[in-house]
Amino acid sequence: MERSKKNGERKQRMRLNSMCIRCLVDKQQGRIAGFADEEKKTAYMKEIAKIIGESGDEASSAYLVYLFNQVYRRYFGETKDYTGIKKEYNAYVLEMEDDLYEKILGAEDPLAQSVVYARIGNYIDFGAMQNVEKDVFLKLFEDEGKNRLDRTVYEEFLQDCREGKRFLLLTDNCGEIVLDKLFLRELKKRFPHLDICVMVKGEEVLNDATMEDAEETGVCGVAKVIPNGNGVAGTVEEMLSEEGLEALEQADIILAKGQANFETLSGCGRNIYYSFLCKCDWFSGRFGVERNTGMFIREKEGRKEKC
Repeated sequence: MERSKKNGERKQRMRLNSMCIRCLVDKQQGRIAGFADEEKKTAYMKEIAKIIGESGDEASSAYLVYLFNQVYRRYFGETKDYTGIKKEYNAYVLEMEDDLYEKILGAEDPLAQSVVYARIGNYIDFGAMQNVEKDVFLKLFEDEGKNRLDRTVYEEFLQDCREGKRFLLLTDNCGEIVLDKLFLRELKKRFPHLDICVMVKGEEVLNDATMEDAEETGVCGVAKVIPNGNGVAGTVEEMLSEEGLEALEQADIILAKGQANFETLSGCGRNIYYSFLCKCDWFSGRFGVERNTGMFIREKEGRKEKC
């Protein structure tokens, strides 16, 4: 089925590159290191190499990992269960919620502060990060150098929210979704006319947020929440459910969280703002910043500015 493009022709997507390929291969090798059957491991890695070799120009790391997981299940059974990790980090950030919200309300611009805090939550990523450390996460709230918000992009975001009618938030991780909830509260207060929709993953993938996480953390009590119909990290339009595609196409303003959403959506021509931390060498190099620096960039005009 041909999927329509709201803002005209598709721009150049982010392409798979040599650094991404190396990272993909290393992670697949790492996930099977504990198995003893070398013949099976070799066969698995050959299939991984074939998938990468046959991928098209617009293939994203997120979609390739989705394909890898199908192969993994054939060779080694079910992928890692993140249920325990998700519950742990949802509970961990929920314990911080009241204190963080008090700081948001005390800020000169509570909405801007909530954008920054929600972006810090993007650190809780067990796909991009080898290790997620709670002390590093806590320190990010105090690191002003990595928490700046590009004022030009932010003002454009505010203007779009004033003029728009439908707002779509594409979530990323567990724990992070608690901070997304605080952002949604402030967004509703500032722009009560907005029809706000939140899209989570339709199936389990890594520690990404699903409907269960949205319900567990209270996001469902703040805005309408829908699943996207699939288990790909990021947002692949061709794999969205009809409900998910309709939400994407009807949105005047889209806020997409996380690197995977940037990988899968950049260049699509929609009015998208991306909010994420640079958590790998490619993203850090791409934007010229240190690891875990926050980005708030706009898709529509192709801006690639650090914040």
